[in-house]
Amino acid sequence: MKSQHLRIADLRGIHRLAADATVGVTDLVEAMHATILRTPGVLRHRTAGRTRGITGLVYRSVRGVTRLVGSSGDALLDAIGRRIADGPSSPEREAALAALNGVFGDYLAESGNPLAIAMAVRAQGTAVPLAAAALRAAFPAPTRRLLVLVHGLCMNDLQWSRNGHDHGARLAADFGFTTLYLHYNSGRHISANGRDFADAMEALLREWPHPIDELSMLGHSMGGLVVRSGCHYAALSGHAWLERLQRIVFLGTPHFGAPLERAGTLVDLLMEVSPYSAPFARLGKARSAGIRDLGHAHLRDEDWQAKRAAASRRAGASVPLVHASRCYAIAASRQKHPGPSGRRARGDGLVPVESALGRSGDRQRDLGLADDRRWVGYGMSHFDLLDRPEVYEKIRAWLAGDAPADEH
Repeated sequence: MKSQHLRIADLRGIHRLAADATVGVTDLVEAMHATILRTPGVLRHRTAGRTRGITGLVYRSVRGVTRLVGSSGDALLDAIGRRIADGPSSPEREAALAALNGVFGDYLAESGNPLAIAMAVRAQGTAVPLAAAALRAAFPAPTRRLLVLVHGLCMNDLQWSRNGHDHGARLAADFGFTTLYLHYNSGRHISANGRDFADAMEALLREWPHPIDELSMLGHSMGGLVVRSGCHYAALSGHAWLERLQRIVFLGTPHFGAPLERAGTLVDLLMEVSPYSAPFARLGKARSAGIRDLGHAHLRDEDWQAKRAAASRRAGASVPLVHASRCYAIAASRQKHPGPSGRRARGDGLVPVESALGRSGDRQRDLGLADDRRWVGYGMSHFDLLDRPEVYEKIRAWLAGDAPADEH
């Protein structure tokens, strides 16, 4: 069957999202209108963002009509969906859904939108239920060595394949791993994904056709934080899979957060200084929970729930690595070559080198990785980490246990 770029469920989700967006814009315009009409002194004693009288009736009518149209459209698309069977999803559709979930995924999940991605272990883009029969059908020649790959923000499991190269496929051929790819909604809180990931790995260990001798993980960007969060919640729950975890390799993971997201948070604060610009702050806050967590590498619920800025800034270092002696970190730098001794290398455009390496002059923040477990790839972007030959060779050497002491 030919792959599909768009499904009926997608149309239903897009229709619902458009209706929600119309209501959101109406709220924004009304908030601006209310702010202009009222002086700051009066505003403190009334409900912010709402107008009264005929003006308020107009805004309420717009919202009511939009919701009515949205409900009617849902019913029509449901009826059509019962008559049309879905075909295989196309890579283009998967990429679009992943990007949408990265930016609005928390909202999609909370509102029950069909566009929300549900966490799953996938093989060749198809979700595999974590039950023994389904796993045997999806992996007819399962091995006792598993490699789990976890993608980054706004990406999906199919995008591990880049320019004809897939780290997972190559490692399977070289070492006999059975490779599994996690697919998840990267717009949800990292801690929510971490908790679900921990539970999924426990189910995988229990249902796998053979006893697992070795479990290794490869996390790119946010994916590395999801792995760390998963290890944290697995330890709290006493999950057995942690005892099988042999190695974790982090690719461009912002262990201390991503400065670009922190800059976005600063803009939000500045927008709220004036009552006339405050309504626009809603647009900046449309960023998903996952993106906001990325700013400070929030791995636990209590990290993103923290009220105090000081606690928030140090959240990324509050969760130590599980089995630090088995962890490895790769950073990318756009610099062609290392700079003078003592000068920090430029990052990859998204993640600073020191953050990707988990290295800090503050012992409480440093992740404690040995120098021979940290490596910088020069002349690379954040996404070059997915397919550059020298990156693969470094991963391969570490997983084989024969990495040279220093290859910077």
